[in-house]
Parts: sequence; structure tokens; C-alpha cells
Amino acid sequence: MSNARATHLTRRGILAAGGALGLGAVLAACGDEDKKSGGSDSAGAAKPSGPWTFKDDRDKTVKLDKVPTNIVAFTGVAAALYDYGIQVKGVFGPTKTQDGKPDVQAGDMDISKVEILGNVWGQFNVEKYAALAPEVLITTMFDDAGTLWYVPEESKDKIAKLAPSVAVSVYDRQLTQPLERMWALAESLGADLEADKVVKAKQEFEAAAERLRKAAKSRPEIKVMAGSASAELFYVSGTNLSIDLEYFKALGVNFIEPSEKSKAQGGGWFESLSWENVDKYDADIIMMDDRAQAIQPSAITEATWKKLPAVKAGQVIARSPEPILSYGKCTPLLTSLAEAIENAKKVS
Repeated sequence: MSNARATHLTRRGILAAGGALGLGAVLAACGDEDKKSGGSDSAGAAKPSGPWTFKDDRDKTVKLDKVPTNIVAFTGVAAALYDYGIQVKGVFGPTKTQDGKPDVQAGDMDISKVEILGNVWGQFNVEKYAALAPEVLITTMFDDAGTLWYVPEESKDKIAKLAPSVAVSVYDRQLTQPLERMWALAESLGADLEADKVVKAKQEFEAAAERLRKAAKSRPEIKVMAGSASAELFYVSGTNLSIDLEYFKALGVNFIEPSEKSKAQGGGWFESLSWENVDKYDADIIMMDDRAQAIQPSAITEATWKKLPAVKAGQVIARSPEPILSYGKCTPLLTSLAEAIENAKKVS
């Protein structure tokens, strides 16, 4: 295995920022153009005009003669833009589940109205991408090396020749920063950020953040663990690097933190535990990865899991390790954790 490929697989491992199905195998292996409103419930978008300039989180500036309308984006980014009234033409990344329903990362998008260029890691149909005549590709970054999330290493050069790219970093910062960046990006693309729905969503986010701060302050004894399940392993995330956990910790939430040594195999993101050792940490609340690649709590059959005090007490909630970066979609994440802390029984 080449060093480049090994590095790429290591980056794939950050899918397990909350733990991800298949990481063990990875480690072992080394819309129509005029419909920009995003639906009747979305914020309105102003008619685009040009020229267009945007400086992304790689400090790269994209300049176009007009505001792009032929946009292709990572699914979660497309879902965030949709909430601001911007409809993309194509998506790549987890978009639909095996039964054809929208993936959790697709948010409120009508996935029948976008061209799906790839639905899983490593998939990206370059021919379909070219046929869309893309003006810009937008995605996130989970490292500080400028790696475009879900753009395959083997085809990235071909993809780069077809349209410029914009990247929003979701690496080692608090949630509010990429939220602000997505807000600015949406505005540049013609979103009406003074629309009532958008203004209200931001206000509700701020109120939810204050609620979580107060809950954490009033219940400092409540310990929270961020986990994710695969068939072979259980992953415990540390707060460092993950935008949601870093922000929740800054608001005062008392998280269980694996040691740096324990997280070494997970690239600094998480510790891997066998199911026999899933009781290594005592938690009052467990936040579980809600992405499709992770086994959901209701489907976990391991006896050691069922014996955990937090599980027996029903104190398990969902976590979105890759939150959709709109205020409307992030508010429930804050509210859910605040409510769990407020109502938690001390069981650890």
C-alpha cells in the first residue's frame, strides 16, 4: 500500500469522529436551474447576479463572472444551503439509505431533485459531474491539509479541472465558526438572510445554546460520553477536533475524555473498545452517532451494552458528528443535550 493511499485511508478514519462502521476494516487494510428556493418552507433566495467572489477556509479565493447556480456539493453542505434557500444541482456523500429514503445528512432536501454522484465513500461519478456543467464544488474539510471531504483521492485531479472548489473547515474548532462560514457562503450565493424563518432559526439556536449552558452549570455531576457502534467495536470520542463536542464542552458539558494515548489509533479523534470493554467508562448520558454507517442503539444486541447504567436508565440520545451547518438543524442538537442533562438521573 502506497503512503498516499495509507494517508487517504487514515483520513477516511475520521468518519469515526464519533466512531464509524467499518473503521476496523480500514485500519486493518492499512432541480431545475430556476428553482433556488429549496421548497416552500425554505427561505427565499434573491436572484443571483455577478461577479462572485468567495474566500474559503484554505485561504483560496474563487472568482466567477456571475453567482454560480450550477452547484455541486457534499450532501451535508447541500442540506445546509437548502435551509437557506439555495438549491444545488448535484450531491456526493451519504444521500439515501438502502431503502431509498433520505439519509440523515440530506436534511430536508428532496433528494429526487438532485443528481447523486456518489452515495458512499469512494464513489464520485466524474462523467455525471461533467455533464452537470458545474460552476463550483462545495464541501467540508476534516483536516488542516486542505483535503476535500468525500472527493476521492484517485479522481480528485480530474474533478478539480472541471470546476473550482470551495471548502468549509469542520476541523478542530467550535460549531459556531463553520456555522458562520456557511451563513456567509449562503449569503454570497443569494440567500435572503433577513427572511423571518432564517432570523428566527438563528435566535432559537442562541436560546438553545444558553439553555445548554445553564443545564451544564446546574448539573456539573452529569457525565456525558460520545459513542458510536460497529459490529466489532465501540468508539468513544474525545472532545478535541469535533466541532459539536468542542462547542458543547465550551458551554460547560462534562464529557468523558479518553486519554491521548488511547486515541492514538483513531488519529486523535476517538478510542476503540471491544464490546467486552464497553463498560470502561462510567457515563450518565451516552450520545450515539446517528449516521447510517453506525449501528443505532436500538439495533445493538451486545449484552455488555445493555448492562450499561445509562442504557438501563434510558439515557441514550442521538448525536450528529457531521451536523448540517444551518442554525435550524443545529438547534435540536443543543436542545436534546440540554434536556437530557436537565432530566438525567445520576447513574455513574
